[in-house]
Amino acid sequence: MFEVDAVITWVDGADPAHRHKRDHHLSQAEAQAPLHDNGTNPHRWLCSDELNYCVRSILHNAPWVRRIWIVTDDQQPVLAPMSAGDSAKISIVDHREIFAGYEDALPTFNSLSIETMLWRIPGLAERFLYFNDDVFLTAPVTRSDFFSEDGPVLRGQWVDHTALAACDTSRDEARLLNHYNQINAAAMIGYGADHVFESAHVVHPMQRSVMADLFETFAEPCAHNAGYRFRCTAQFLPQSLHNHACLASGRATILDTRDYLHVAVGELGPWSAADIRHYLGTEARQAIKFLCVNDLPEVERTFPEARQWIEEAIGGAGAKRAA
Repeated sequence: MFEVDAVITWVDGADPAHRHKRDHHLSQAEAQAPLHDNGTNPHRWLCSDELNYCVRSILHNAPWVRRIWIVTDDQQPVLAPMSAGDSAKISIVDHREIFAGYEDALPTFNSLSIETMLWRIPGLAERFLYFNDDVFLTAPVTRSDFFSEDGPVLRGQWVDHTALAACDTSRDEARLLNHYNQINAAAMIGYGADHVFESAHVVHPMQRSVMADLFETFAEPCAHNAGYRFRCTAQFLPQSLHNHACLASGRATILDTRDYLHVAVGELGPWSAADIRHYLGTEARQAIKFLCVNDLPEVERTFPEARQWIEEAIGGAGAKRAA
């Protein structure tokens, strides 16, 4: 049976040293050119226990994961108390390790730049699951939920972004940045804006060798992508580049059922507030394996029960304490 690792990107934006460093480089960058709102919004670096929820959800619902790598910026993540066995599965990776040879790009405050380099984690398994820290496993999962023998199992859909690609004014909208980053990634593999595989906000199954090959093939664009300290519409989404490459080679499978839920204030998509309460507040949530909660403090304003739902959904000792 093949080994699978988990990789989580995280930073404590409230840490005084990190905030000082961020403010310094932010003021320098803004003096040169306007920055995108999506890349400078303070909520991007907020820390509201998401890391604890994410790690615990993996330990409880995917105990077969070989190792959990937490990629951070010279910080020491504070996790909930765990058994010696669980703690032994967790490794902390500093940005300097994965940016070795590209130190001029540091410090960075840009997830797209960091994601470009994740495959360079020393000792990382060939197959790995990439988590943003606000993505949680909410039901038991197996390797086959993420990988077939040929390659990754993807969640998302093909979309036509022709109109978006032609609209310059939309590039300034914070909520649309990710779409442009995926359009750029698709174009690198030869897909037009009319045929873009838009990844869902879930766990991303990735292969280290695929990213290594892409980094070699697109050496200059990848180095350039990693050099942005703050998010920009000119960048590409690395996991989208990976996905389009796997789709183009026939190695990827697209899951045709929806087993995930993305909760973002003001952006519930096809879900109403009643739908959210139904899926998270009742036994119906058992159909959901993946939960993404953007900006937890804001979500709590709409759903005060959010943390209780998360505790119950991810399972484990924390859920028992919260009950």
